[in-house]
Amino acid sequence: MIPAQPGAPWRVHGLDLSYFTGKIEAYLRAKGIAYKLVEMDTAGFAACALATGVRQMPQIELGDGRWLTDTTPSMGWIEAQYPEPRIAPENALVGFVSRLIEDFGDEALWRPALYYRWAKPDDARLMSGRIAAGMLRDIKLPLALRRQFILRRQRHHYLRGEGVTAANSAAVEALYLDSLAVLEPVLATRDFIMGARPCEADFGLFASMFRHFFCDPTPAQIMRDRAPHVLAWVTRLWAISPDDFADAPALETVPADLAPLLALIGRDYLPYLAANAAACAAGDKTVRYTFYGGDFETRCNAYHAWCLDQLRIGFAPLAQSDHAKLETWLGADALAVLVVPRDAGIAVAQVLPIAAPPMTALRDRQWRS
Repeated sequence: MIPAQPGAPWRVHGLDLSYFTGKIEAYLRAKGIAYKLVEMDTAGFAACALATGVRQMPQIELGDGRWLTDTTPSMGWIEAQYPEPRIAPENALVGFVSRLIEDFGDEALWRPALYYRWAKPDDARLMSGRIAAGMLRDIKLPLALRRQFILRRQRHHYLRGEGVTAANSAAVEALYLDSLAVLEPVLATRDFIMGARPCEADFGLFASMFRHFFCDPTPAQIMRDRAPHVLAWVTRLWAISPDDFADAPALETVPADLAPLLALIGRDYLPYLAANAAACAAGDKTVRYTFYGGDFETRCNAYHAWCLDQLRIGFAPLAQSDHAKLETWLGADALAVLVVPRDAGIAVAQVLPIAAPPMTALRDRQWRS
């Protein structure tokens, strides 16, 4: 079923090599929503920022003149406006796990995705050339200078800015390798992460797995060699239409074979979110933490504090029996991250997908692609 749209197609302003652009494109394909990708240049990027107040990609221009920004709240808004075909699971526990995996895919796999793109010579050479010839096509400088600008900028922001050093780079690579290892047996047995129909978890993981790990030379070779069923899932999700899962049953249980992935999230990602949120609340500029066996120091990330708020909001109404299951999967310490003390409340940074989210909440996504 293709949902009715007030004017079509929607215009997705982004890049065809962009992490989050690929994520929202696949989601729109699954929903059956017609869209056109509008490849940004620097002028287009500035024009979108002027329209919405946010310097990031992708940004979705709706057929009626409104805009959506930030993929996660945008997907939630679209689900509410166009419920069919349903992507968000109705079962409370399944829905929470789906959103938790989506958040991990969006935010934790960002670091290895950018690491492989900008730390590996062949990948950096290819992608700096593509961005220089694409997004910087309206800059009146020789292509070689545009390439050099991109290479220096991206390495500054996405290697040094992500706390990546020679000492912890092995941990960054291990996160990718282990993610493939836990997903390969899952996707060898079914079409999508949680069952016969896609959910938020699929699209959160797809962001890195498609436009970076599937497409960039070094991680793509690793995926082909180690995880052919993950590779097949990437192509299946990119080619998806509503007809592909129209008759699939609703997602009612969390598959047991997701336990290794959830253990990974509980051991490394949730403790990072807690450390970052505490540093943000204290007014610190940086946060130090251990992630996947590597020691990192990064600037405090207000958006990641918001992500933890949203997970806590989703966790709060779950039944005690669901808490017990999550403790088994995530571990007791990780579960404690999700439990907000009764007298503490939740300091939620408001992020709306329509028009202009507050810059304070989304400043950490400037130029994120």
